[in-house]
Amino acid sequence: MAPLNPTPLERPRLKVCCITSVEEAEVAIRYGADAIGLVSEMPSGPGVIPDHLIEDIAARTPPEVATFLLTSSHEVNAIVDQQQRFRVDAIQLCDALPPEALDQLRSAIPGTSIVQVIHVVGEKSLGQAMSAAGTVDAILLDSGDPTKAVKELGGTGRTHDWALSRVIREQVGIPVWLAGGLTSDNVAEAVRTVRPFGVDTCTGLRTDGHLDQGKLTRFVRELLVAGGSG
Repeated sequence: MAPLNPTPLERPRLKVCCITSVEEAEVAIRYGADAIGLVSEMPSGPGVIPDHLIEDIAARTPPEVATFLLTSSHEVNAIVDQQQRFRVDAIQLCDALPPEALDQLRSAIPGTSIVQVIHVVGEKSLGQAMSAAGTVDAILLDSGDPTKAVKELGGTGRTHDWALSRVIREQVGIPVWLAGGLTSDNVAEAVRTVRPFGVDTCTGLRTDGHLDQGKLTRFVRELLVAGGSG
C-alpha cells in the first residue's frame, strides 16, 4: 500500500496529525505532508472531530496523501464500520488490541493499512511491538499512558526514550512511525537516533490549538536536514 511502502525518500515520511478542518488538511499537504491524521472519539487528548468532518476531510484528500483514522475502539465491528463510512487508507489503533482481534480486523478490511500504536513506557513496549508486528502493517511509537484512570492515547506533547524506540524499530521488521513530543527543535535528533520510516506530530505544530504554518515550515526544514544526514 502506498502509505506504507518503504521506497527511499530524501527524508522520513511526514504525518501531520489532529487535522481539524479541510483548510488545515490543505495547508499540511501544501507543506509536504505524506499523510494526515483524523482523530475520532478519544478518552483524552487534542484533535477530536465529529464523524461528518472526518468523512468530509478524507473524501477531499488527494489519493497520493494517506488518510489515517485514529480510533480508541476495542470493538472490531465498530472499527470496520468507521473504515467503511470514512473510506480512510489506514486505521491507527491508539490502544492495544489482542492478536485475535487484529486477525479479525485484517480479514474484515483487506486493503486498508493497520497501524498499531505502542506507547513507549519501558522494556515491555518491545514485547508489545513484537507481538503486534506479525499482523499489522506498521507500528507507531508514541508517549501516552494507557494505564491511567483516564487513558492517555496520544497528543501528550511528551517525548520518550528514543534509544528504546530505535531498538524496537530495528527488531520489528515492519515500518515504524515515531511520534511523541516532536517539534522543529528535536525532530532532527529524533530521526538521527531512531531512523524511523516516518514521523508523526500534532501538538508540536500548533499554536492555541491551530496549525501554525511557521512551525510547520521549520519542522519540514529540520526533517529534510535530518533525512539527508545519512
